[in-house]
Amino acid sequence: MEVASPPGETPAVAARKHHPTHHHGVFRLRYGHPLPFGASLVPGGINFSVFSSHATSCTLVLFERDALRPFAEIPFPPEFRMGDVFAMMVFDLNPHGIEYGYRMEGPFNPRAGHRFDRHHILLDPFARSVGGRPVFGGLSGPRNIFPHRGRIPENDFDWEHDRPLDLPVSELVIYELHVRGFTRHSSSRVAHPGTFDGLREKIPHLVDLGINCVELMPVFEFNEHESTRVNPLTNERLCNYWGYSTLAFRAPKAGFAAGGRHGQEVNELKELVKAFHAAGIQVILDVVFNHTAEGDATGPVISFRGLDNKTYYLLAPDGAYLNFSGCGNTLDCNHPVVRDFVLDCLRYWAAEYHIDGFRFDLASVLGRDSQGHPLPNPPLLESIAHDPVLAHCELIAEAWDAGGLYQVGNFPSYGRWMEWNGKYRDAARRFLRGDDNSAAEMVQRIMGSPDLYRESGRKPSASVNFITCHDGFTLADLFAYATKYNLENGENDADGGNENYSWNCGAEGPTDDGAINELRLRCAKNAMTLLLVSQGVPMLFMGDEMGRTQRGNNNAYCHDEEWNWLDWGLAAREAGLLRYVRLLVAFRRGHASLHRADWFTGGDEVGSGYADISWHGVQPAQADWSERSHSLAFLICGGHDRALGGRGDFFYAAFNMHTEALDFTLPGLPADYRWSLLADTAQSSPHDIHQPGTGPQLEDHAVVRLVAKSCVLALGRGPD
Repeated sequence: MEVASPPGETPAVAARKHHPTHHHGVFRLRYGHPLPFGASLVPGGINFSVFSSHATSCTLVLFERDALRPFAEIPFPPEFRMGDVFAMMVFDLNPHGIEYGYRMEGPFNPRAGHRFDRHHILLDPFARSVGGRPVFGGLSGPRNIFPHRGRIPENDFDWEHDRPLDLPVSELVIYELHVRGFTRHSSSRVAHPGTFDGLREKIPHLVDLGINCVELMPVFEFNEHESTRVNPLTNERLCNYWGYSTLAFRAPKAGFAAGGRHGQEVNELKELVKAFHAAGIQVILDVVFNHTAEGDATGPVISFRGLDNKTYYLLAPDGAYLNFSGCGNTLDCNHPVVRDFVLDCLRYWAAEYHIDGFRFDLASVLGRDSQGHPLPNPPLLESIAHDPVLAHCELIAEAWDAGGLYQVGNFPSYGRWMEWNGKYRDAARRFLRGDDNSAAEMVQRIMGSPDLYRESGRKPSASVNFITCHDGFTLADLFAYATKYNLENGENDADGGNENYSWNCGAEGPTDDGAINELRLRCAKNAMTLLLVSQGVPMLFMGDEMGRTQRGNNNAYCHDEEWNWLDWGLAAREAGLLRYVRLLVAFRRGHASLHRADWFTGGDEVGSGYADISWHGVQPAQADWSERSHSLAFLICGGHDRALGGRGDFFYAAFNMHTEALDFTLPGLPADYRWSLLADTAQSSPHDIHQPGTGPQLEDHAVVRLVAKSCVLALGRGPD
């Protein structure tokens, strides 16, 4: 092994300097530092620190990088334990040439919660890089007794002047994407498809679209081979493509790196974040702290189960795993040790990777106690909200879990937490489909859901609005399928949501019927329009701007296949939709009243003669939100827009989700203002949307015909 020493020091000098007190074979050992946990460099050596409350002993296992068998196993001397922490410095190791893990000894008594077994080599929960899975989809080999190895990456990245962006949250336009799926398709024409580097090449597309925040589906190390199911139509083995099953909470996915075999995933992800920031785009990570990849009692022993099962997991009195995640186990997130672990991980990503925020998968789990009961004031959620290192970070909760705890509108926020607003999704889909009893609720959702958030003192930005996301149909499929088609998932079509509020527009799946395809395109533009004129923070899903389909599969988590990747040829084939979304995003970002930091009041605080927002029907000031109403119209006052720093334009939106045309009369404007058409989803590109102020002129009180399933936007502009 190569000896690593500080610059200017020989190994002998380093040895005399540190006066090691123990030897194990050729290794010199010394009592270590309990903190920080994990493997960290010290002068002349490496400090290893690992927690276990119930283990009786611990052994450090060392591999040369990529070797099949360990070259050394070093027991922690009993005196190297402080409290529940085993800590030891080992000298004369090359930190970048080794991989490591631990063997733990202790009781094996599952009914009491203990599952110690020294035959397992365990992954360090604090590992910053993991070997064994260098290429996505590649196998580590049957002879490898330890496929998940902790590595010590070099810490030499030059961030130059990069800092987290800390954009005003009300101004965000979020784009959710899968790192591999975004560029894996051959049509992406990037140098390294399906990687961090490939995504970096596509940043100009996101800039052109107007996105200023990306939400990356899981990039922590996960095992894509954990699934045992096969596609019943092809008999091919399925995989964990999405990655919602974490192996290592501090390690980027090596299979997402162009040079993952050489441990370059750390620097490649940092380069990606730096490039996003240079383009004015924040980076949010989708994090999964509700469960681990170890599954239920029949699952693998990888890390937590072998380190201290009773501490890390929620267990029933008989030792069985409580399952609020739907994935076999649930982390005991409000145990003090686990709580500190989660906080340490979040701080690490914020500090070391300049991450701007986090979206928490099944976040309601994070508010359960050690018996699984919801807590009124969950310590973990409060700690995250008030942590000084995370003060700049956006915190987004998926405010439900698989145990039935649904907290949209009442997730414990502590003045910080935002929520994926599932009620916005459902209301928007029902309204767009033309369901009865949908208009009145849609009014609340357009205004930022004040019925959910205002009373508790939260702002419209607490609501992350979305119509589609990775869970469920794509936008194109939402208007092409009346039901899901998940048979290829190998679960007898029982997985995925059944209540999709979708509409096939008259034909199931692909069709050559031009009228139906025109209607589907109009519906997609309606959906994008509704999303982008609503208060709150809008979130788009990967490829929806160009009509990406998943062939009716509403739970495509297990398919690493061409049909589940983004086909960049759609950018040309659906250029009209892409143009529409791009111009609409630009308009939203440029119109202050569409991304207010505070609530509408319905009053006239600026003396303009108009309320900040007013609601209308087919006639001005005659809103109809009755049971059978499938239309809405509203006006945002230009005077209030100017008070927010905007140009002072009036903005009018009308939606007709009936099955027949409706005539809407435009409201009156101040004497020196004039209406112009901004968008009409019934028109073909490029006449469906215009640059502000360049569209056809409209008279005050003009009658505008909205065909069935269409919407119109108008701009009231005064003299410059």
